[in-house]
Amino acid sequence: MTVLYVVLALVVVAVVALALTRARRRRPVGAVAPAAPLPEVLVAEATAIPTLGAPGLTERLSASRGVFERVRGLGSGRLDEDQLALVEEVLVRSDVGLATTGEVVTRLRADGAPEGVALAVRDMLLAGFDTERAPREAAEPGRVPVWLVVGVNGVGKTTSIAKLAQRFVDEGKSVLLAAGDTFRAAAADQLEAWATRTGSEIVRAAEGADPGSVVHDAIGRARARGVDIVLADTAGRRPNSANLLDELAKVRRVADREPGQVVETLLVLDATTGQNALSQAREFLAAAAVTGIVLTKLDGTARGGVVVAIERELAIPVKFVGVGEGVHDLVPFDPEAFVDSLLGA
Repeated sequence: MTVLYVVLALVVVAVVALALTRARRRRPVGAVAPAAPLPEVLVAEATAIPTLGAPGLTERLSASRGVFERVRGLGSGRLDEDQLALVEEVLVRSDVGLATTGEVVTRLRADGAPEGVALAVRDMLLAGFDTERAPREAAEPGRVPVWLVVGVNGVGKTTSIAKLAQRFVDEGKSVLLAAGDTFRAAAADQLEAWATRTGSEIVRAAEGADPGSVVHDAIGRARARGVDIVLADTAGRRPNSANLLDELAKVRRVADREPGQVVETLLVLDATTGQNALSQAREFLAAAAVTGIVLTKLDGTARGGVVVAIERELAIPVKFVGVGEGVHDLVPFDPEAFVDSLLGA
């Protein structure tokens, strides 16, 4: 009997469950509760997407600024030998260069620092930045302005070209990139990706093609389409290669031929390499007729003083500095803002 009662109970449960399932299936569509109405205004005021403008150098150059901390802590008046040795150590560590370091220490020893050591060092460093550094953008009437960008692989040459392109595009100018580094694998692919990102045109060729012909074709297209400026990438092998230097000289001759005109030749150097950057620069100067320096990765090194050494020893102005990885993080070099970021309060 117990088994019979259990079976009857299970049958009753099954019948009830089946009845409930059928009742749910018969529910009309209109019985579904209506969704809550959307508000008429979702956002009262749109928020602009933030863009990165010119960054504060003091924050970006924290590594270099940290090296100068002990100089900023010195007072005024005559300096003893320990204080002079401290100033000398700081300047050498920052890669200001031995010549500039010697002059600063000699003057401090003779004249002291009546208004403070930091101010005295600031004024002496600024005295070395007296070169015209505004980049040239205009060519002769009827010719296309060309910026050649040179430098060894790994210094940030291609990325610097992209950042320069972005600057021109932001100013409302049209830009054409010439992928003249035809020897490095994927160099043209990298530049093409940047062209797309910055809204620039590009002329490229197969890997191993003649760089001069790429630049020549780029200038011709720029002339036909009324493009404002051509930024030309160049081969980036080691500068002690005679073949590379000959190639650079040839590319420059091609680019400077009508309808093109080379108005700037920018050498890209990596600030983190310090004095080694000077060695690279000397080997490029003659072949490429360099008119200005682009110093990259300045935000990531304590060797920011190399800017002083470059201008003093090469007599070539630093025209742009890289202070970050963003596309807007290549800024015109301002000597006063730079020195103040190192030695200011």
